Amino acid sequence: METNQYMEMFLDESREHLQSLNDGLLSLENDPEDLSVLNEIFRNAHTLKGMSATMGYTKTAELTHDMENLLDMLRKEQLKVSEEIIDVIFKCVDALQEMVDNIANGDGEDAVDVSELVRMVNAIAKGESVAQAEAETGVKLPGTPVEPAAKPVKSQLPEGCELNDTDMLVIREAKNSGLIPFWVHVEIADTCLLKSARSYMVMNVLDELGDVIKSVPPAQDLEQEKFDHSFDVCLVTDADAHKIEEGVAAISEISAVKATEIVLDAPKNAEEPKAGAAVAKASTPAPKADPVAKAADKHPAANGNSKHDKKNHVGGQSVRVDIEKLDTLMNLVGELVTNKVRLEQIGMTHRLTELTETLEQMDRVTTDLQSVVMKVRMVPVSQVFNRFPRMVRDLAKELNKDINLTIEGEDTELDRTVIDEIGDPLMHLLRNSLDHGVEHPDDREAKGKPRTGEVGLIARHEGNNVVIMVTDDGAGINADKIRNKAVEKGMISREEADALPDADAVRLIFLPGFSTAETITDVSGRGVGMDVVRSKIESLGGHVDVETKIDEGSVFKIKLPLTLAIIQAMLVKVQDEMYAIPLGSIDSTINITPNDIKTVQNKEVIVLRGQIIPIARLNEVLSVPQGKSNEEDDIFVVVVHVGDHKIGIVVDNLIGQQEIVIKTLGKLLSGLKMLAGATVLGDGHVAMILDVSALM
Repeated sequence: METNQYMEMFLDESREHLQSLNDGLLSLENDPEDLSVLNEIFRNAHTLKGMSATMGYTKTAELTHDMENLLDMLRKEQLKVSEEIIDVIFKCVDALQEMVDNIANGDGEDAVDVSELVRMVNAIAKGESVAQAEAETGVKLPGTPVEPAAKPVKSQLPEGCELNDTDMLVIREAKNSGLIPFWVHVEIADTCLLKSARSYMVMNVLDELGDVIKSVPPAQDLEQEKFDHSFDVCLVTDADAHKIEEGVAAISEISAVKATEIVLDAPKNAEEPKAGAAVAKASTPAPKADPVAKAADKHPAANGNSKHDKKNHVGGQSVRVDIEKLDTLMNLVGELVTNKVRLEQIGMTHRLTELTETLEQMDRVTTDLQSVVMKVRMVPVSQVFNRFPRMVRDLAKELNKDINLTIEGEDTELDRTVIDEIGDPLMHLLRNSLDHGVEHPDDREAKGKPRTGEVGLIARHEGNNVVIMVTDDGAGINADKIRNKAVEKGMISREEADALPDADAVRLIFLPGFSTAETITDVSGRGVGMDVVRSKIESLGGHVDVETKIDEGSVFKIKLPLTLAIIQAMLVKVQDEMYAIPLGSIDSTINITPNDIKTVQNKEVIVLRGQIIPIARLNEVLSVPQGKSNEEDDIFVVVVHVGDHKIGIVVDNLIGQQEIVIKTLGKLLSGLKMLAGATVLGDGHVAMILDVSALM
């Protein structure tokens, strides 16, 4: 039978059944006597087995069959539901997920070795205890102490190679995908005057050859020329060393380049931890979403970027639509909006009444069309939220804590492009709340709190934004501890730390490399969490903030735009250049005189309604050549905000509000910090879209 035509359907439905298995097992753990849940789990396993066998994936079918036998014994009460048996079934579901992912990536199911897991399931079905089966097979269940994976010996790493455990994990994942890791040492000629430009060109060449894992020194230091005449880069690629060296050496003023393959030992006596694996235990599983409403989802937080399908509801029925078709439709609507604006300008310029009247009708149609397309692209946040109850369950087990995860607003919808990106930030925030926020049960009891900690994941609409909150009733964040850590790490001076209000001191946790963990664990302590959250959310045009009270808990609040495709913006002018400022970031527009501008600590500020607001002259920030100006003229200021922070942007002229279609800048210009994208105006000119957060 020709199975290729059914592959997408098989993958989509397999992922749905695996998600249902995860949801069902969490419910069963919460209520072991609920036979209806057990029957639902059995039906999902049975269907998955039949689908796999039909498609010729015998290994997947066999594991599902053995898991089905175990579930059948539970249904017939030949075995009693226990936490240990649920752990074993979860292990089977994880293996099945990995096999389905491998099939989707073209690697096939054989890349996953499940022989020991099958032995374990069969041993339990024959009456052995879980502990006996675990000892015989060497399969490690959650909560079982695991020896750390053996680190590569120093002699196998190139000279000067600096890799931490996280880097090693990424490299191992890359090697498993068939890529080769290299440590690339680059030396720039002593006579070079623009070292940062040369390093940028080197990075561009390496980016084209593969993926850069890290650089020593970091990219920020390379940009600011904070290095001598050499630097190192860790690169994973399918190219060979000669091609790498040849590509970099072709850049002028590069005096030497050496690419050395990184060889790692295989891990011993331990399972390789999975990238992005989450952790924690939900004593109350999240409410299940309507299974009809679930879109088949392979989220990048756990599996890397992937193609999503979207189910559109029509009278209780649904149809799968390839997301690429939706993206194309969105682009066409964007072009329609751009040309509509162009026609409006032509009508106004030439005073064509008939054209203007026709465009009024066209405007209504394009607005309705745009609204429909936007709604089609909207998907519920449950696609991301559904992953976290299982993650919370596993992590709480590892941390030996009792956690009750509550999910609210999982039907709240966001644009698909935003949904794709928020999995990682939410995972970091949840891990942080579980590890740093919620105390150990004994500590909670000593404080007079219930032994079970409460963690919340809440989504809701606020105007044209969606707010997602991660809450906990834990210890809260001690502002003094944050100040001391920041000073200890050299991030700020003692004087600056003492001058910071508590609310601002707490926000220091979002600085790169900041961590208060005393010891580095698999969960935290590497200082690579909160800065990742902030940079990712801000790249989506959103904002993240934190509120906390000692011994009462913390609330991390993410504010995201509903869509990243078409937005309302204010067009402003600086000399002959046009810029767009997203309307959602604008507080007000005001006219001031030069006398209204004051200087505080060598910075220009204005006073607006009793509040001191710093100002930024856009021509200086973007290095726009300034022409002659009359110092007595009124000055136009656009007051913008990111969270509670405000800044006034000084511009030459305000053009007006307009609907704009956001276009990405592409790989070549992706590093420009002040610009979030570009748009094509009605007259055909290109206007850059300002990244307001970068001005703060």
